[in-house]
Amino acid sequence: MLIKTSDSKLVKSFLSKLSLPKPNSHKGQNGRVLIIGGSSLFHSASLWAAEVASHFCDMVHYSSTVENQEIFLSLKKKFHNGIIVPQEKLMDYVKEDDAILVGSGMVRQDQKSKIKYQNDILKIKNEAEYTRELTFYLINNFPKKKFVFDAGVLQMMDKEWLLKLKTPAIVTPHQKEFETLFGEKVLDLTLEEKTKLVQSTAKKYNTIILLKAIVDIISDGKEVYLVEGGNAGLTKGGTGDILAGLTTALSTSNSTLTSAVAASLLLKKTGEKLFHSKGYWYNVSNVVELIPEILTRSIVKVRP
Repeated sequence: MLIKTSDSKLVKSFLSKLSLPKPNSHKGQNGRVLIIGGSSLFHSASLWAAEVASHFCDMVHYSSTVENQEIFLSLKKKFHNGIIVPQEKLMDYVKEDDAILVGSGMVRQDQKSKIKYQNDILKIKNEAEYTRELTFYLINNFPKKKFVFDAGVLQMMDKEWLLKLKTPAIVTPHQKEFETLFGEKVLDLTLEEKTKLVQSTAKKYNTIILLKAIVDIISDGKEVYLVEGGNAGLTKGGTGDILAGLTTALSTSNSTLTSAVAASLLLKKTGEKLFHSKGYWYNVSNVVELIPEILTRSIVKVRP
């Protein structure tokens, strides 16, 4: 199914499927998200994901590597809309939260090491090895959880791990990350060829794939959605992290496929709206702040 952001009626019709907070709901009933990401190399990526999630969930928990005390303290100063979780308490929040994003801003390396630290993950000094070992541990020990895997994780995990999950994960690769994870080149394929490959790969590995491109392709192996729209302003670093955070937040209360498609639509629509006032020269903070307004305007009937 092709959804063009210029087709306002179709966009509103799809976004109206999203669950909204119930009037009589209490704290925690409208989604709890855990963001695991960041590193000594990349500080902001996972924070952008956490910030956008904070607009759509009751609780956002955030956990990053602690290479030195200064980095950890700086996170406490920058992220005011959620709770910083120390690494030693991480698994407690994995158990209780509804959806978990892993990978934004996490370190990767060319070589994938053998899994060997499963009983001592917190002792791992190499951040790329930590990315790989933690992902394996989460999949093996929490196969029923809703996971979104992005960025560094996509370059450090093995595709076969996805088959261990009882709840299909969402993976959000750009075209090079798709090749790295699944071993299939997509960059030079036609849109039709890409669509068929994404659908067959999603089916083979029992996952939901959100392939980020000029036209996003989203599939769970059965249904396929193409989302067309946006502009070149969305090529900036950080927009992928926003997409991953938004997808995760929406998935706490909606199906994973609906969440991935809705997140793609909202990001592209937000970029188009910002273009009217800022041209291509908007930044990720502008995007984070405007997305809630775009969703509100796009919903057919706004409930109180």
